[in-house]
Amino acid sequence: MRNAKAVIVCLFGLAALLAVAGPAGAKPAREQPVATLTLKPGTPGQVELPVTIQLAIALTLLTLAPAFLILLTSFTRIVIVLAFLRSAIGVSQIPPNQVLIGLALFLTFFSMAPTLERVNKEAVQPYMAGQGDFKGAVNSGLKPLREFMFRQAGEKDLALFLRLSGEPRPKTPDDLPTYVLVPAFSISELKRAFEIGFLVYLPFLVIDLVVASVLMSMGMLMLPPVMVSLPFKVLLFVLVDGWRLVTESLLLTFH
Repeated sequence: MRNAKAVIVCLFGLAALLAVAGPAGAKPAREQPVATLTLKPGTPGQVELPVTIQLAIALTLLTLAPAFLILLTSFTRIVIVLAFLRSAIGVSQIPPNQVLIGLALFLTFFSMAPTLERVNKEAVQPYMAGQGDFKGAVNSGLKPLREFMFRQAGEKDLALFLRLSGEPRPKTPDDLPTYVLVPAFSISELKRAFEIGFLVYLPFLVIDLVVASVLMSMGMLMLPPVMVSLPFKVLLFVLVDGWRLVTESLLLTFH
């Protein structure tokens, strides 16, 4: 009985060893290659990035894309003016935020079309054709954007950030660092957007004042003036074709 138990134990042990070792003559499985940062042979200084790092860089650029869209284009001025317009009319959710931002995006693409065409012609297409390296393509693509920002940035804003940065006075626009130009352009866009928003508010403010005065003279103090002035403001905006006027005036500020 004891011998039978010993034989069974030996058989189970042998089966376990065979299961761990695998079939006879089988080669051990190859280890999966690990993505590493390696230099290309024969090309000193060039780095071949693994797929994981390339994906990480691509995701980072996609995350920063909204910031670039807001700070380097006309989107800031357009979306703020449209928000002022909606607030001046007195309707908080009409048009909805999705419609407002979508309209601002397409107006941004329209106003930036000449600049984006230059970026595509001078930077993207030559780089795709293998003419030049990535750094040169970035510098070529940044030049039209810098020219656009220079035209829109105020002199006082440029002088402010130049003084705060401690940089010497540039002799030419090309000598001004981009990290000084971008914030100067951004606050200039905010300033102009609020100026245009104030002008948009004026006609609707007049309607509110007239309606409030009429209601007060009639003794209707319990009736909110907004309920009466809102239809008149919408009617005025429709009669003067307000969307066309605001869009035309807004786009002309970039020329």
